[in-house]
Amino acid sequence: MFLPGQGLWLDPRRGKEFAFISHAHSDHIARHRRVILSEATSRLLAIRLTGQRKEEVLGFGEGHDFGSFRATLLPAGHVLGSAQLFVEAAEGSLLYTGDFKLRPGASCGRAEWCAADTLIMETTFGLPRYVFPPAAEIEAEFIRICRGALDEGLVPLVLAYSLGKAQEAMCLAARAALPVMVHPSVQAMAEVYAELDPRFPSFSRYSRAGAPGHVVVCPPGKGASVVQRGLGKVRTIALSGWAMDTSFRFRTRCDAALPLSDHAGYDDLLRLVEWVAPRRVFTVHGFAVEFAADLRRRGVEAWALDGANQLEFSLPFGGSGGGGTT
Repeated sequence: MFLPGQGLWLDPRRGKEFAFISHAHSDHIARHRRVILSEATSRLLAIRLTGQRKEEVLGFGEGHDFGSFRATLLPAGHVLGSAQLFVEAAEGSLLYTGDFKLRPGASCGRAEWCAADTLIMETTFGLPRYVFPPAAEIEAEFIRICRGALDEGLVPLVLAYSLGKAQEAMCLAARAALPVMVHPSVQAMAEVYAELDPRFPSFSRYSRAGAPGHVVVCPPGKGASVVQRGLGKVRTIALSGWAMDTSFRFRTRCDAALPLSDHAGYDDLLRLVEWVAPRRVFTVHGFAVEFAADLRRRGVEAWALDGANQLEFSLPFGGSGGGGTT
């Protein structure tokens, strides 16, 4: 997505001259020459992406004038440092969510929002069946499974992405006073969390000999397979919003799967549209087409931006006319 009047790209996956990076997940970063981002994202990006770039680091709620527009970052509630971008120009305003979550989390601050003429929102879980259980219910089940495994002499092996979900699992385990060991890739991210938040729980680096009696947190994939072979008797626990689908646990071949997600569920997607009250909505990712159609049935002008139709935005952002070219 590109704002030509501002020369600004939004989360492009290839290197650009000037871009906004909403957070440090690998599918939202690239080697840009100049970037707008939050402080925590800057710290995490330094681990994940080497090279030189000019960084415009903004604090949350801090507006900055870039000449043709004013930019303000708002917390997105997705992972540490995740930000939404609020763009103000003479012709109108735009809120770009990036990946976001409205539900409270244990390892990340809550999202904020503001009114805008145009809303660009991610809709990963944009179908009515993806309404997540209360956070307290998921936490209680997570602790029950981990404690049960430890009581049986098994190692609870938690499969969670190294940035975001892994730290959420670490915080949940710490609330129940369960000792935690983490894979090296999780450790690198968790050290930034600990440096920026003194309340972040303690943890130790994974070792095969020391693992018994600990909750072991590891990203899914090859690394998890290596760890699992070395541990012997384990109980695998996958954390993913896709666990709302009953087939997920069988596809992943895990002992348990919990719908712990760092994305907004369907109900929160609707809630954000209501709160922002935009004149028009553009949806990206996941069930973007279906959610946009849902919004149109509710009387909201909404259109999906899929990979086949890159839209180049032009000012004005607001109003029913204007727009972009495909």
